[in-house]
Amino acid sequence: MYWSRAPVYGVCPTRTMRGHTVTLVDSTAWVFGGCDDKETARDIYCFDVETMQWSHPTTVGDLPPPSRAHTATLVDRKIYVFGGGQAASYSDAVYVLDTVTRKWTKPAISGVIRDPNTDQVIGSAPGPPSPGNNSHRNGTDTSSSPVSSTIYGEIPAPRRAHTAVYYNGRIWVFGGGNGMTALNDVWTLDVSKMIWERMNVRGRDSTFNPDEYHYGGKGGRTPYGPGSIPGPRGYHTANLIGNMMIVVGGSDGKDCFAEVWCLNLDTLEWILLDLPESHKRLAHTSTQVGSYLFIQGGHNGGEYINDIRFFNLVNLQYEPRPTAGFPPSPRGYHSAILADSRLWVFGGYNGSQAYDDVFIADLAGGSYLPQVTSFSVEV
Repeated sequence: MYWSRAPVYGVCPTRTMRGHTVTLVDSTAWVFGGCDDKETARDIYCFDVETMQWSHPTTVGDLPPPSRAHTATLVDRKIYVFGGGQAASYSDAVYVLDTVTRKWTKPAISGVIRDPNTDQVIGSAPGPPSPGNNSHRNGTDTSSSPVSSTIYGEIPAPRRAHTAVYYNGRIWVFGGGNGMTALNDVWTLDVSKMIWERMNVRGRDSTFNPDEYHYGGKGGRTPYGPGSIPGPRGYHTANLIGNMMIVVGGSDGKDCFAEVWCLNLDTLEWILLDLPESHKRLAHTSTQVGSYLFIQGGHNGGEYINDIRFFNLVNLQYEPRPTAGFPPSPRGYHSAILADSRLWVFGGYNGSQAYDDVFIADLAGGSYLPQVTSFSVEV
């Protein structure tokens, strides 16, 4: 596995970027938003992983405002952007970019209504209006509520630094922060109906003994036991492996976490993995490469780092693997994708400056890894 800096061409970004998203569609990486050392962006850049050429396409429609620390989820060649914001603003809006027509739309969003006595879903309606605004905060007219003009559907709080994956017709959102506190809620957005639903997750009962579990390299005991769910956090990562959402690290604004959690999206059960070795991480990337997660860079609670940790999805342990070449400098808040049997890293921030560079980790002798698909995560 060999690192090098990509020799890029074309209409290169005129700004550095951190807190941006990179979404791969065929051989094109779509870069949206993020901020440099001065301001937050709302434009799109495209990077061709075959020619290493940048372009700056024009998009039309209902363009989203400048945003960082949002999520961008690919569904049928459309990129669904949720949350994010800039400066002191936090968003709960959903914007959709059609990568074929290059047109943005802002769909009308509703939320489910639950029976207050049973907590069962009994319908749906537009969400509540923003303070001081009679219109729905996602652009929907609340007077058309199918239940009542005074009963609102439940939608997620505005947030940044959350994660999202797509599974079984829904975008699954976990955690983040709303400017006042970190979050640990789980929501799904039905992309065919554009309806949000808060999921009633729970911890799996087990024989796990928290008195024997140590994490983070300090020998401190985890506060979690059987039947627990993850604590609030942002700047973690989430990968969809089969029907499992695997969450690595993150921070609640005070502590940096080393935990690896798995959420079964069919049973809605969380389970904390008992790791013989763990590594604190926030603002890192986690990219699936075959039966591994390549966890790159980020912050370890003390400093920005640039190493890769290789997490085996079969035995659920970290494994050592040699790397060579010239890796990216220590950084977090970057983005990474797997394309053409190579790991691509875009931008990032080291605590004092942001970057606009692109780095490649060529898998070389391990290039067979992306083709490994016949495995499952057993927890």
